[in-house]
Amino acid sequence: MSDDGNESRDSKNTETEEKSTPASPSHVAETKTGDAPIMKKKKWAVDRNKRIGWVGEFIKKYLKLTAQDSLFLYVNQSFAPTPDTEIGSIFDCFGSDGKLVLHYCKTQAWG
Repeated sequence: MSDDGNESRDSKNTETEEKSTPASPSHVAETKTGDAPIMKKKKWAVDRNKRIGWVGEFIKKYLKLTAQDSLFLYVNQSFAPTPDTEIGSIFDCFGSDGKLVLHYCKTQAWG
């Protein structure tokens, strides 16, 4: 993931921007929910073929969470995609305005 330089103190959203080819990077921004730590950087470039599980592990490393800490990712504040789902597939189904919004938290929030 590479930084796009956008920051948010109150909340984090994961936004994925669709590119012209399936393998090109997508822009992703994380949104904090509940008791999860705030990420200083909001937007990231992620390959469309990366899986949700990979994004979750990246966030855990970025936030310096332990292996025992849970991390939940949600699409549109409503459901948790399976860890083997590709970002590109989720974007194609649930993205709008060129963005895919993902929320992260340490405890279950929705679904």
